[in-house]
Amino acid sequence: MLTVEKLTKTYKTGDKALSDVSFTVPKGQVVGLIGPSGAGKSTLIRCVNRLVEPTTGAVLLNNLDITALPGGQLRRARRRIGMIFQEYALVERLTVMENVLSGRLGYVPFWRSFLRRFPAADIENAFRLLDRVGLMEHADKRADALSGGQRQRVGIARALAQEPELLLIDEPTASLDPKTSRQIMRLIVEICAERDLPAIINIHDVALARQFVQRIIGLRAGRVVFDGPPDALDTAVLTTIYGEEDWTAMRKAAEEDRDAERDEAERMVGLV
Repeated sequence: MLTVEKLTKTYKTGDKALSDVSFTVPKGQVVGLIGPSGAGKSTLIRCVNRLVEPTTGAVLLNNLDITALPGGQLRRARRRIGMIFQEYALVERLTVMENVLSGRLGYVPFWRSFLRRFPAADIENAFRLLDRVGLMEHADKRADALSGGQRQRVGIARALAQEPELLLIDEPTASLDPKTSRQIMRLIVEICAERDLPAIINIHDVALARQFVQRIIGLRAGRVVFDGPPDALDTAVLTTIYGEEDWTAMRKAAEEDRDAERDEAERMVGLV
């Protein structure tokens, strides 16, 4: 379980990115983090694993206080937190398999990682993960030969190779088309359910969040202004989070996307 207690981040300029943010995420729950640009979503995710140092507050992962750890212990604790990035963060010249195995770098001696000689158990697990994300036949391809959706699947497999206790996911669909975005979100939610993994997804697409996540936290100006189920995101709540907008048009577009996905699924069933 992840517990965030009164987390605050104030920069040297005096700008406050986060103000007294508190919430818990139990095992297996996928939380969508939404809000306008500058609301503090990316800062919050990076404070959880201390890529950004919080000013005050605490982050506890299964009762381990991440915010209190010194350097060496923090590096070991970060192995327990898988990170999936918007821009994939793959090593382009390496193969898919090598990129997945890079998720084990925190567990193997330097000489093994330098020579790319990973234990047999790690390699077997990497193959299982590639099979799970649908990339088994691409194991020997270079990362720069993949599509955006395939690269994101590699990023998911790499994060899982860490055997994490928490997933932090930063805008996983921002560079993807609508169909691929739904596939990636579905894959993430299914994997979290299978592994009983808690996850926080920073996501700009409200309709996509409503379709797939179990819970939504809305940030505005660094504060939590909503925390609840997706079906509670009515016009008043969305206006509180984002300000005035034509939310009726947004919901209509989301319904059209879902209808198109259902029609495509029905066509595929008819072809089998």
